[in-house]
Amino acid sequence: MSALANSDEYENARQSRDPRFDGRFFIGVLTTGIYCRPICPVRIPKKENIQLYRSAAGASEAGFRPCLRCRPESSPGTPAWIGSPYKVSKALHLIARGNLDGSSVDELAGQLNIGSRQLSRLFQQYVGASPITVAQTQRLHFAKKLLDETNLPLAEVCFASGFGSVRRFNAVFKSTYARSPKELRKGVRGKQRSKGEGICVRLSYRPPLDFKSMLVYLEYRKIPGVEHIDLEQNAYYRTISIDECVGDICAQFSEVEHSVMLQINFPDTRHLYQIVEKVRLLFDLKADSEEIERFFRKDALLNAVVRKNPGTRVTGCWDGLEVTVRAILGQQVTVKAATTLAGRVAEKYGESYNGTSAHLTRVFPCAATLASADLNGMGIVGQRIAAIKAVAMKITTGEIVFDGVLETEEFVRRICEIKGIGDWTAHYIALRVLSDPDAFPYSDLILRRAATNNQETLTPKALLALAEAWRPWRAYAVILLWKHYQQILRDK
Repeated sequence: MSALANSDEYENARQSRDPRFDGRFFIGVLTTGIYCRPICPVRIPKKENIQLYRSAAGASEAGFRPCLRCRPESSPGTPAWIGSPYKVSKALHLIARGNLDGSSVDELAGQLNIGSRQLSRLFQQYVGASPITVAQTQRLHFAKKLLDETNLPLAEVCFASGFGSVRRFNAVFKSTYARSPKELRKGVRGKQRSKGEGICVRLSYRPPLDFKSMLVYLEYRKIPGVEHIDLEQNAYYRTISIDECVGDICAQFSEVEHSVMLQINFPDTRHLYQIVEKVRLLFDLKADSEEIERFFRKDALLNAVVRKNPGTRVTGCWDGLEVTVRAILGQQVTVKAATTLAGRVAEKYGESYNGTSAHLTRVFPCAATLASADLNGMGIVGQRIAAIKAVAMKITTGEIVFDGVLETEEFVRRICEIKGIGDWTAHYIALRVLSDPDAFPYSDLILRRAATNNQETLTPKALLALAEAWRPWRAYAVILLWKHYQQILRDK
């Protein structure tokens, strides 16, 4: 069924406008034909006049139109993997990455090794909408967000949101909102964006979110010239490259507003959705910490750890190649030494950049560049040079991809075929790159020490057995235990 039962938990969240439930369900108001977020500021409708839905797409497919007051497009989004089978969560992840733009449900199902009818049935059961409706709602919401929050010309909003034509763009908006995009924007923004001016959008997250520890983690591992972190301003800067276009972004966190203000300086607006989605994955903005922590509080080992570290998320990445190179360079050397080596690679082979921040001077080199690069004389061990070049070559040939299509174990298997990349390195890369909430580098020495209270070191096999109870969120257990071990060392 597409609709949800109005349980006491959902009803209490609706009545109190609890921000922790924002994006976890949507409210269809039968008397108005509008669907809202649980935090909508309008008068709370009576219980008998509403119907709850698992997703905005489900409410849309049931015939409700988005509320113009609470703007469902600005919610943190539904965490794709909560309560859903693996195939559904994987499909939602791929749709969010744009895998249904220009392709069919049959092709999406093929990537998941199931039939399209089975995928559609699973979507109706667990999401309350078809894969096509999910993709269309995603596209519509992003377009509405750009209309409200940016000065982009309407044609650019159209193509940045994935619509194939302005005619289709206008038709969908009139059908959904009974107004054209131009009418919706009227009175919201009065001036057009100046040439060279950045585009700013606000990305909400569901509290709690320990973004400070994520920024510290990135600060410790930043690649000079490519990344910059301002811990006082809670801001992350970096250069980006998509389809040979280069630019930069700045993501600044607001704890009060539970949001990230993202400034995008990029010449091709057709890539805006891709940029926004990559930032959401980088900071794990769609996760539901309340749900994860409730689960971990049932575990004897993790209970105290999770209570001490609320809002723990898995820090992702902007670019899979960049993280892979960084991980290879970090083998058997300190984090500081690996950072220095990564900076040398970026300085020598990365494109020069002059953008909005004086700290950003380089764009990390692409796979084709590294595949043919001479990395000798830079202080990098020969075996690691060979591994970097081999990875780069496999990326250029398509043997290794970072788009989330490959399952974690298959990804690990393929990358471990490269001499110089072992099990730990492969699983660490998977943890940062694939956005798999169950990724688990079980051979990690720190994990094997942190996962016991008696100062012993578990074997990888013993840790795997222990971690069965942490599925499907073992990746979050990894981050929690790494934090826990650092705290133990600090308290000694």
